[in-house]
Amino acid sequence: MLKTSDSALRNSICAKLTEARARTLLLVAPLSDDDLRIQHDPLMSPILWDLGHIAHFEELWLTRNLYGDIEFSEMPGLYNPFEHPRATRAALPLPTLHALMRTAAEIRTDTLATLESVDLQSSHSLLAGGFVYNMVLQHEYQHNETILQTLQLKTGDPYRAPRAVAAPAHGSDTFDRMIRVSGGDYPIGTDDRSAAYDNERPQHVIPVRAFEIDAAPVSNAAYARFIADGGYERPEIWSDDGRAWLADSGARAPKYWDSSTDGWMTRVMDVVAPIAPNHPVCHVCYHEADAYARWAGKRLPTEQEWEVAASWDPATSSNRRFPWGDEDPNPLYANVDQLFFGTTPVGAFEQNVSPLGCYGMIGDVWEWTSSDFVGYPGFIAYPYPEYSEAFFGAEYKVLRGGSWATRPGAIRNTFRNWDYPIRRQIFSGFRCARDV
Repeated sequence: MLKTSDSALRNSICAKLTEARARTLLLVAPLSDDDLRIQHDPLMSPILWDLGHIAHFEELWLTRNLYGDIEFSEMPGLYNPFEHPRATRAALPLPTLHALMRTAAEIRTDTLATLESVDLQSSHSLLAGGFVYNMVLQHEYQHNETILQTLQLKTGDPYRAPRAVAAPAHGSDTFDRMIRVSGGDYPIGTDDRSAAYDNERPQHVIPVRAFEIDAAPVSNAAYARFIADGGYERPEIWSDDGRAWLADSGARAPKYWDSSTDGWMTRVMDVVAPIAPNHPVCHVCYHEADAYARWAGKRLPTEQEWEVAASWDPATSSNRRFPWGDEDPNPLYANVDQLFFGTTPVGAFEQNVSPLGCYGMIGDVWEWTSSDFVGYPGFIAYPYPEYSEAFFGAEYKVLRGGSWATRPGAIRNTFRNWDYPIRRQIFSGFRCARDV
């Protein structure tokens, strides 16, 4: 007879797997066969490839690798990302959507049959707390965001986003200030082994000098002032790598911004409109964020400073899982999982404030930090090095906090995203910091 906790966990996993697939299918439902098959940008996969990769990753980890005898870290063949870099995937013999969905359904049948018999009370680290199921769920969640990046890059007929509700129209004007954070020893990361990735572990204590950090992400209005002040024409505020990127890219504004006689316009999926002054700036690369910070007499925060500002609760001398507490995100807390398909005004979610007074550290835009992506002291790759360890190094910068396109099961204060500092297709913004 199943233990109650075991039965509840099994039911929860089943419900989450079902919901995750329903969301994936909702996002691709408006697309034609051509839109699914073609490669909209060399940076991104054909969406059919993403869908096949989601299904076969599930097959690998929830059936073949489930009991700990890890056969492969990625399924060999058509959907292996290391065998087939993104720029080459358009040439692959991808199946039709119908055939792919039939295969995905067969894999899901095997997954659920195995779930009925697997010992979720096992002490094996893959199974304990449902870790491997949470890993596969987060994998599908993250591909949802990747698919949305692809659809934002899509040209020609715009992607008709299945908006569920209208986004909030109003926020607050009270966040144009900085928050002072006292120096001290702070815990960073987590020891959670039920959902956290290996790069978030282990929790460790580090000394942090006193600093100030913006109470909110940099807004479109603030960034427009940077442009108007010649921010893209002032080499002294750009790093050497930033100047090289600027010369190569020819960028003079965030991606998807266009100037008109009426001011700056931007496109978000199928909507073209004037930039919303009180929304966080989005689709800027690390070099743009770094130059803006210099122009403002500030700098980008380290990821450790960002995490302290998002997590630390002086009243309890402990970290919170989210800025508002330990409860999972819901529609009252943050702009994640809302199906607004875009950012919202700064201050639109009143509960999305950390104990130290920083607004919006979860949702709306990923926030660039100045930190390279490296392992924490005591890092151990698990369950495979290709998830995190293979990407450690100075060529990647860490982003924190998630975006409007992030599913709630794939974000928390300790979650670490990473990308090349030249990337702008991600839903990325930033906030600034400075020494005190």
